Amino acid sequence: MNLSAPFIARPVATLLLSLAIILLGAVSFGLLSVAPLPKMDFPAIVVDANLPGASPQIMASSVATPLERSLGSIAGISEMTSRSSQGNTRIIILFDIGRDVDAAAREVQAAINASRNLLPSGMRSMPTYRKFNPSQAPIMVLSLTSDVLGKSQLYDVAATVLAQKLSQVSGVGEVQIGGSSLPAVRVALEPRLLDQYGIALDEVRNAIVQASVDRPKGALEDDQRHWQIQANDQLDKAADYRPLVIRYQNNAPVRLGDVAQVVDGVEDRYNSGFYNDNDSVLMVINRQPGANIIETIEDIRAELPGLQAVIPPSVHLEVAMDRSPVIRATLHEAERTLLIAVGLVILVVFAFLGRWRAALIPALAVPVSLVGTFAVMYLLDFSLNNLSLMALIIATGLVVDDAIVVLENISRHIEAGEKPLAAAYKGSKEVGFTLLSMNLSLVAVFLSILFMGGIVGNLFREFSITLTAAIVVSLLVSLTLTPMLCARWLRAEGGERTPGRVQRVGARVQERVVAAYSRSLDWALRHSRLTLFSLLLTIGFNVYLFVEVPKTFMPQQDTGQLLGFIRGDDGLSFQVMQPKMEIYRRALLKDPAIHSVAGFIGGSGGINNATLVIRLKPIDERRASSQEVIDRLRETMPKVPGGRLMLMSDQDLQFGGRQGRSTENEFVLLASELSDLRTWLPKVRDALAALPELTDIDANEGEGAQQISLEIDRVTAQRLGVDMAMVTSVLNNAFSQRQISTIYDTLNQYSVVMEINPKYAQYPEALDQIQLITESGGRVPLSAFARWTRSLEEDRVNHQGQFAAESIGYALAKDVTQEQANRAIARAVAEVNLPTEVQGVLGGTGGQFEKEAQGQPLMILTALLVVYIVLGILYESYIHPLTILSTLPSAGVGALLAILITGGEFSLVSLLGLFLLIGVVKKNAILMIDLALELERDLRLTPQESIRRACLLRFRPIMMTTLAAMLGALPLLLGQAEGAEMRQPLGLAIVGGLVLSQLLTLYTTPVVYLYLDRLRHRINRWRGVRSDAALETPL
Repeated sequence: MNLSAPFIARPVATLLLSLAIILLGAVSFGLLSVAPLPKMDFPAIVVDANLPGASPQIMASSVATPLERSLGSIAGISEMTSRSSQGNTRIIILFDIGRDVDAAAREVQAAINASRNLLPSGMRSMPTYRKFNPSQAPIMVLSLTSDVLGKSQLYDVAATVLAQKLSQVSGVGEVQIGGSSLPAVRVALEPRLLDQYGIALDEVRNAIVQASVDRPKGALEDDQRHWQIQANDQLDKAADYRPLVIRYQNNAPVRLGDVAQVVDGVEDRYNSGFYNDNDSVLMVINRQPGANIIETIEDIRAELPGLQAVIPPSVHLEVAMDRSPVIRATLHEAERTLLIAVGLVILVVFAFLGRWRAALIPALAVPVSLVGTFAVMYLLDFSLNNLSLMALIIATGLVVDDAIVVLENISRHIEAGEKPLAAAYKGSKEVGFTLLSMNLSLVAVFLSILFMGGIVGNLFREFSITLTAAIVVSLLVSLTLTPMLCARWLRAEGGERTPGRVQRVGARVQERVVAAYSRSLDWALRHSRLTLFSLLLTIGFNVYLFVEVPKTFMPQQDTGQLLGFIRGDDGLSFQVMQPKMEIYRRALLKDPAIHSVAGFIGGSGGINNATLVIRLKPIDERRASSQEVIDRLRETMPKVPGGRLMLMSDQDLQFGGRQGRSTENEFVLLASELSDLRTWLPKVRDALAALPELTDIDANEGEGAQQISLEIDRVTAQRLGVDMAMVTSVLNNAFSQRQISTIYDTLNQYSVVMEINPKYAQYPEALDQIQLITESGGRVPLSAFARWTRSLEEDRVNHQGQFAAESIGYALAKDVTQEQANRAIARAVAEVNLPTEVQGVLGGTGGQFEKEAQGQPLMILTALLVVYIVLGILYESYIHPLTILSTLPSAGVGALLAILITGGEFSLVSLLGLFLLIGVVKKNAILMIDLALELERDLRLTPQESIRRACLLRFRPIMMTTLAAMLGALPLLLGQAEGAEMRQPLGLAIVGGLVLSQLLTLYTTPVVYLYLDRLRHRINRWRGVRSDAALETPL
């Protein structure tokens, strides 16, 4: 049966079918979203709970623990971590990839409701939750600066106006604001004046609360009219609060302004931000899942002039960070690489066939196959990203193989004297089963990736399906368009014009190469045992190289952006941390590779931690990768006492949900008791700090912060008329920036914040000045029934998997792989000899590498088994698939050897290269074996005669397809522009594997074929099955 015959006979229908494929693909291309990597939504939910004034220990025991117990019963949780700090607990729940996050959210809400009775009664509201994606990086950061307005006013502009309008832009997700806080009326009480008047802090608080209520007041109405009742029952600014009467004393009013400084300030004074040399409020913009990053950013930029028009003229709105230039440059480079690959493949065809007419046929077949793939990508909601474009680049060398096999076979018949039309019918029929075998076995390799769970299966899903789609479309084109064009375009022998010089030279070179191959093939067949031994040697060499090759998780991306984290020593004040951040800011801006620096200190990160977003210049200007910039900065950055700067390259794909991480990697200690962690954490930290493989050890976790501990004599307090509620209320009023009232505005809500004057709260001795007013009106100093001591206590309590946890962050030293670092950590921790009640686990990228590395050999074996099954079904044989698979060891050796020689690292992208080699290299064996079996069956040749003739007849298409695949991957290997770090490992593995396999399989495949054929006959004789003795050839 000739599947191509109807299409050869109907050229118009065939051309229109191809045109329809191109039109569908072209329209779909314009609709595809753009992203740096495939959509990788890690199902995750964050739960927040607040209990103002509660210590981290109280939050951990009374809030985090009951919530974790309830949430831990939900199925499909892969990791649950929590951090409890002053008055706040945040729990991050990571679910198994593929879990429906909406269904998980419903279960989380049910778990929160179930824990209601276990939570403290003093909680003002129930815990809340929201869905988020821990692997998603912000797409843009905007900076607001002004020479006129203060930062709280800038924050108000950002929160009230800009955030609302930006959220309405298509594709924009969460908008976070940092660098300051909302405006507020701040009441700074004077303790001595309060003592003079005998006024308690709660009395001031109650007076402020009752003075501004803004509640419904009803309406009046008669038969004809309706009046809404309004009153000046709300105070709006500091000037309105100063005259507020606290009490009357000696018939004279005591006003708020008499006992406090009342000013218009900020809600949280422990918050600051900057952009380059200016104080700034920063707006961090995230995208919605699946949104087109390029289009979203373009839409935001289009809105910027309108946004600038609706905010005060003195506010300058700038783009501090924009991910689109690097993404756009990376994708443009990938598209350019794709065009180069197409051009090189066409040159291969021309070089072998020497005729432009012949070269134009694959030149049309390749674009039809690739463009048609875009339609499949659109239907499956895929994006144009680094991996899908890499799939299309690789597909260039694969889809042309089908056209080459058909074209070369038809050309061979024409060269033998047949008419083009007859040659097209005959040639396409001969290779129909060959094409089917090649492509189905190739598809089997890539589809096996879909059944792999975890990161590999999800990350490479788009890659494998895109490549599969290209192969299927290519098969369709090779059975329809290619033979039809051959029948119409190619000329009969003698009908062509006189061969040109290039064609004559090419023909002579091919004749000499084929003659040399014929002689070397005869030698290999005569020395078959030596040839077979070389194959067995490559199998063992594969195992050795796989063990020895340096391994990492993913190539380090150069996104044009660095993240910096400044860790201050525990107990440092906000005022002390700001100058340290300023030193680093100035030093960073002096580096020639850095374009801008934005950052903020305080807020949810803590008063002694700062986060920096460092934007690099384009790669052609800085002439150094982001990792090289980091290595240089580590050497040139000033050493600032009490504050350490840690740098990491911002990655499109991040792992783990732990909060406050300053590095990609971490080592986590777990224990049931906090005391065990405090004992063993310093020992493990010191052991890791001594390792030369690690740098940027984040040793801040778990050391504890300075704390003032009050020891209250309850008996004395009770005798003096003081209870614990009075004590905690007075302390909360005095020292916690307590938000005691709300000012309602038409666009936003603002707070009234009360505390004692900060100048009286700088030292522990300030506690001695606190006076409590009893119900009888007596004044009792705090020192009368309590004494304070300095201590070191945890300023945060972490849990992981419901155990107490502390993490040690670290980065890899220069030229150290992930595998080397993990091994060094394992040795160091083993020497520490942790007790059984304390466990250590790798987290972040290091932990993910361990999980994936263990399954890599099984993934490869699974792919081989799937290919064997498919080939066994196609050939109805147990033996012939083994012959085809015998081509793979040499490809593996070539790929791994290329990585070792070039000093590269074996990553997930390299693993993808091995999968591709499994699919590509076996094509050579299929081309040989199909023809050999046909010659045995039709011409009654012996196995040795048939395989020898098949090798020589298929030598030209084998060389063409291999070179096409190799040159298709070569631009990946040689590219140096944006995104090259992701493409090079794939190109290196493919080119290295193809070079060595091409040299060996041309000789090992026929020898294995003969050995296995002899084995088949022996098995048949043992089973009593008759075989044709005339076809047996002893070795």
